[in-house]
Amino acid sequence: MCTAIHLALRLGRPLLLEGEPGVGKTEVASVLSRVTGLDLIRLQCFEGLDSGQALYEWDYPKQLLQVRVAESRGQDVGDLYREEFLLRRPLLRAVRAEQGAVLLIDEIDRADSEFEAFLLEFLGDFQITIPELGTVRARTPPIVVLTSNRTRELHDALKRRCLYHWIAFPEPDRERAILRMAVPGLAEQAAAGLVGAVRRVRRLPLLKRPGIAESVEWGRGAMALAEGGSPWPVALRRALGLLIKDEEDTRLLLAHADEVFGDAPAHAEDVFGDA
Repeated sequence: MCTAIHLALRLGRPLLLEGEPGVGKTEVASVLSRVTGLDLIRLQCFEGLDSGQALYEWDYPKQLLQVRVAESRGQDVGDLYREEFLLRRPLLRAVRAEQGAVLLIDEIDRADSEFEAFLLEFLGDFQITIPELGTVRARTPPIVVLTSNRTRELHDALKRRCLYHWIAFPEPDRERAILRMAVPGLAEQAAAGLVGAVRRVRRLPLLKRPGIAESVEWGRGAMALAEGGSPWPVALRRALGLLIKDEEDTRLLLAHADEVFGDAPAHAEDVFGDA
C-alpha cells in the first residue's frame, strides 16, 4: 500500500483502490489529506451521476431572483452567467484549489459507463471548459484517489490511466493491532478472539462479508455492553447488528454461532486491558 501511494504521488497518477467494502479504501484519501494538509474533496458516485453534478451547475433560483429584483427596480438584469451564480461541484472545486487538493472519487463502479468515459477525459488534463466563462485549468493538479467495490468491471482505459492497488482483508496480527488501537481498553486476548471470530464469519457464504470498519464497530459495541455488565460472549452476540447488516446473513451466522464464538473469553480480566 505504501509503495502504491508513493508511486502515485511521485508519478502524478490517480490511485485506483479496489477491495471489499469496509477494508479502508476511503480512509486512504482521508489520511492523505491529513498528511499533506490539503483539503479533501469527495465526489460520491451513484447510478445516473452526470457531468453537471460532478463539475458545476448554474444556480437557477438565484438567477431568477436576480431577474425579478432587477425588473421590480426597473434596472437592467445584467449578466446572469458570472461567478456569483456558479455552483462549484467537486471536480471544479478540485481544479480551482490553489494549493491543490485530495480528490476522492468514491465508488466509481456505481456510476454509469458514460460518466466513466467523461472522467477518463477529465483525468487526462485536469481542465474544465465552462462556455460562459472559459476554460479553467488546474494550477496544481489534485491528488486523485478512486475507489471501487467491484460491483462491475471498470473500463480498461480508466485502469490504464491509474496506478492500481487491491486492498485485501488484513492479516490477523494487523487486524488485531487495528482493533486494539480503535477500541480503547480492549485486552489482547479479547482482540485476538474478535479477529478469530470475524475471520470465521468471513468464511461463511454471506451476501456481504464484514470489513475492518464493521469489526471495529462490533468491538466497540461489545465493549460498551461488557462495561455495562454483560458477559463477553453475550455482549458479542448482542452487538451483532454492528457486524452483520443483512437478515439472511444474520440467520446464517446465528446457525453457526457455536463455531464462530467458541473461543470468546469468559472472564473480565481477559476482556478489559489497559485503558
